[in-house]
Amino acid sequence: EPPEIPKDISCQTQDMKRVTCTWSKGETYFYGQNSPQYTLSKTSSQKTPLCIANCSEQCLCSWDIGQQWTWNVTVTVENPLGKKTATYVFDVNHRMYPTAPFQVWEDCTDTEITLHWNYENNEIELFCQTEVLQPDGKVELHNSSVMDSRRVTVRGLQPYTEYTARVRCGAAKHFWRWSEWSQPLTTRTKEGTPSGKLDIWREITPVLGGRNVTLFWKQTPSFQANGEIISYEVTWEKIEQASKPESISFSSVYNSTRIFIDNHSYRISIMAKNNVNFSLPSVLIISRTTDNGRSIFRTEELKEGQVNGTDDGVFISWEPRSIYDSYIIDWCNFPRLQPCDLQWKRFGPNTSSAVISSAAFVPGVRYKFCIYGSVADRASLLEKKIGYLRELPPHLDPIVRQVDLTYDSVTLSWDSYFTNESERGFVRGYHVYVSPIQGNCNLKGSAKHILSGASELCKYTIENPEEKRYTVKHLMPNTKYKIVVKAFTGGGETPIVNFRYVDTPSNSNMLYILFLLVVVPILVAAICHWKMEWVKECCCPVIPSPNKSKVLSFKEFKIDSEKVLKISDCLPDMLAMDGNAEAQKL
Repeated sequence: EPPEIPKDISCQTQDMKRVTCTWSKGETYFYGQNSPQYTLSKTSSQKTPLCIANCSEQCLCSWDIGQQWTWNVTVTVENPLGKKTATYVFDVNHRMYPTAPFQVWEDCTDTEITLHWNYENNEIELFCQTEVLQPDGKVELHNSSVMDSRRVTVRGLQPYTEYTARVRCGAAKHFWRWSEWSQPLTTRTKEGTPSGKLDIWREITPVLGGRNVTLFWKQTPSFQANGEIISYEVTWEKIEQASKPESISFSSVYNSTRIFIDNHSYRISIMAKNNVNFSLPSVLIISRTTDNGRSIFRTEELKEGQVNGTDDGVFISWEPRSIYDSYIIDWCNFPRLQPCDLQWKRFGPNTSSAVISSAAFVPGVRYKFCIYGSVADRASLLEKKIGYLRELPPHLDPIVRQVDLTYDSVTLSWDSYFTNESERGFVRGYHVYVSPIQGNCNLKGSAKHILSGASELCKYTIENPEEKRYTVKHLMPNTKYKIVVKAFTGGGETPIVNFRYVDTPSNSNMLYILFLLVVVPILVAAICHWKMEWVKECCCPVIPSPNKSKVLSFKEFKIDSEKVLKISDCLPDMLAMDGNAEAQKL
């Protein structure tokens, strides 16, 4: 097929002497020796081309313009099957594309950078643009004036900070497009006076004759060193009495020191120093104390409250007081070590809670937090808190010292659980586990607890950690039980491993009842069997004795002490006469 018409024609110059035109060649349809030929010529004289194009991805063609500024050109493409043309009209003055600036250099102060550069074709009037890359990644653009197109001053920079800049230029008249960027230049502003204040804190230890004060300092986001910190200056002086201030200087590698002061009030200040000047002083007021080391502003001892850990840290809240302009919380990252790596954090006057987090916090370690209120650089201890990032089960089980048994109960007594800073959680109470050796446990008032081996225990919960005694009731007499007492924390309890074994005694009341119901009747029966004839004579005689007859219950007829039965009172079945003397008498 014939070639496609050339598209996207564009022409420009970098020196106002030679013009370069480019265009898209489109589909050629032929290759090799039959590839299409591209030429560029004046539209008015197409037989004489100005240049023959070199085409790869794009076609490019250049020629010297001489003194002609307005051009009407024709691009011709031809292959064996046909020819196509496209025309393009432009003014060279409106197609200026400068070369990139070179030889970029700078002059610096602590807050300004002045960039200088050169460019070719000094007779061409240009204006330039500077791109400044900030340390935080943001980009700022600054334009130079036409009258001063070879330099630009960038102001409002941070002292002792690294910046990267590059420059590009364009025609001041009939702007066409920017040049390429110059090579980037990286430079650093000079040092300046430190801005802001250090964040300082203290730890006070009463000693004989006064106090040891350990001072700490750190740089905060609001503090700008504006250079390389070379030292720290610590100064302290009495407030009540006029005295000469004492001071000491430390290398920049230190962030703490210890000084000794007596029991008077002191003003302590710390400043950072770089190669230019000192920072503003950070001030602490240490209040006067009594001879025993107690502050004159506090007479009672603070109790320690408990705080809980969260996924983000340890949550702490306190009662706000309107008289303070800030609050400080301090703690030790490693409370079991000395030094303990004291840390602190400041909060505004409207804050009454915070989550304290640290990469050094680990589960099972008790941390102590002190909350201070500060006003006019004087800090006062307000509250104390203790807590864990996450509680773990206690190390040891309570030691059972005494076991009192009855036939249906067992009373356990144990020592007070020893809780100190090494404990892995707050003891919330105790669990008592009971089970007979044979079979499962089913005691009244207990909960079920299944061990890993599928054995079943009775579980009793004591929610008072101060309790040291418990009685398990409703046991079976003469039975062997296994029993254990476990302390539990917010992190649970350790697995049950060792049991204590007890045997309940027999029931003495049951033996007494058994004696009455079984032994006594058997004994009576044996006696009766032994004296059978006597019992039979007494209870069931062949001929009843009148004296023993229930019929003779009346009292009317008596002879001496004998009861008399009237014949008329009964109808005998038979009558027998006794021939002995007594009967004859009767």
